[in-house]
Amino acid sequence: MRAAWVLLPALAALSAYYVYLPLPGAVSDPWKLMLLDATFRAVQQTCHLIHSLRLSHHLTVLNYLICTFDKLKSVSSEDIKITDAVFDGVEVRVFEPPSKGDENLKRSVVYIHGGGWALASARTSLYNNLCRIMAESLNAVVVSVDYRLVPEVWFPEQYHDALRATKHFLQPDVLAEYSVDPSRIAISGDSAGGNLAAAVCQQLSKDEDLPVRPKLQALIYPVLQAFDFNTPSYQQNMNMPVLPRYVMISYWIDYINGNYDLARELLVNNHTALNVGPALSFRTRLNWTSLLPPSFKKNYKPVVQATGSAAIVERLPALLDVRAAPLLADDATLARQPRTYVLICENDVLRDDGAMYAARLERAGVPVTLDRFHDCFHGCMIFTMWPTDFSAGVQTRNSYIKWLDENL
Repeated sequence: MRAAWVLLPALAALSAYYVYLPLPGAVSDPWKLMLLDATFRAVQQTCHLIHSLRLSHHLTVLNYLICTFDKLKSVSSEDIKITDAVFDGVEVRVFEPPSKGDENLKRSVVYIHGGGWALASARTSLYNNLCRIMAESLNAVVVSVDYRLVPEVWFPEQYHDALRATKHFLQPDVLAEYSVDPSRIAISGDSAGGNLAAAVCQQLSKDEDLPVRPKLQALIYPVLQAFDFNTPSYQQNMNMPVLPRYVMISYWIDYINGNYDLARELLVNNHTALNVGPALSFRTRLNWTSLLPPSFKKNYKPVVQATGSAAIVERLPALLDVRAAPLLADDATLARQPRTYVLICENDVLRDDGAMYAARLERAGVPVTLDRFHDCFHGCMIFTMWPTDFSAGVQTRNSYIKWLDENL
C-alpha cells in the first residue's frame, strides 16, 4: 500500500511532464491542445514502434486507427443527401442540400481533405461533419475528394487523383446532373489538401480546352513549399503541437518517397544551398524577407547555406516541382488564378507558406483575402466535435464559410 502511494504521484507527475508543453499565451484552449498533442504523440510513437519491427508501415497503422475509430457509413440525413461516387477512377463523397422550389442551380465547392497526403479520408467524421455544415450553410453541392494516400502511392499520384476528380466534376453534363451553376464553383482544401487545391487550380488555369473554370479558390493553412524549412513561422513554431517542424519534414519525405536520413539535410536547407543550381531560379519566388511584413519576420534571420548537396534535388526532383510546391510557380501562372482566400494561423509552421502565396498572388493582380488568426493552431478548423472541440475550430470554420457565402 505504501508503495502505491509513492507510485501514483510519480505516475501523475510523469504524465503531467509528458502532456505539458510551453505554449504562447494567446493559444486557444491550451490544456485541451496539450492533451490532443500528447495523444497524437503517444499514438505516433506506437505506430513507429510497429514500423521499426517491420510489421507494417507506420502511416498505414496510423491511418487504420484513425479510420477504424472514426469512419462513417454513407448515409443520407433529412437535410443533406450524402452519397459516394467515383469520378474518373477517384472516389468522392457528395453532399447535396435539398432543392428549393424557387431555385434552379446551386453553387458548389470541391473540397480536398488534409492529413499530410497520408492520413484521414473524406469519410471520417471530422471531414464528413465539415462538408455537411458547408453544404447546409451555403446551400451548395460539396464534393469531397478521397484521393489515394501514402504509402499506397506517392507524389504525383495524390495530385493526379485530385486533378482527375475535379476535371470530371467540371464537365457540363456532370454539373447538370448535380444541378450546379457552372459559374459558381470553388476549389478548396486544408493543409495538404490546400496544397493539392492550389496545384489543381494552377493546372486548370493552363488548360485552354476546359469548358468550366473555378470562380474561387480557398486555401486553409496550406503547405505550399519544401524549399525553406526556416521561414519565421518554421522557426517560431518548430515545437508547436499537432504539427511541429520535424513532423512536417517527415510528411514531405513520405510524400516524395524519400529517405528519412535526409531529414537533417532538409532541416538546415542544404537542398537549396547557393551551390545547388536547380534551386537558384526559385529563390526570389520564396524570398520571405521581401514577401512577409515586419510583424511576421520579427527578428528571425534567413538560413541560406553557401554550400549544400545538389544530390538531394537530383534524387528527389519533386522538391522543386510546382505540382508539389505551388509557391514555386512563376508570376504568369499566378496571374491566371481565381479570386483567392487564404486562412493562416499564428501558431503554425505553415503560416508563412500561406502568407507568401497571398503576397505573390496579390502582386500578380489576383484579388486575395488573407485571414490571419492569432490564437489558432494548425488543423484547428476540423476540431469542432467532442472530444476534440476547440473554440478555434468554430471561429476559423465560421470565417471560412462566411467568405465563401459572400463571394461564391
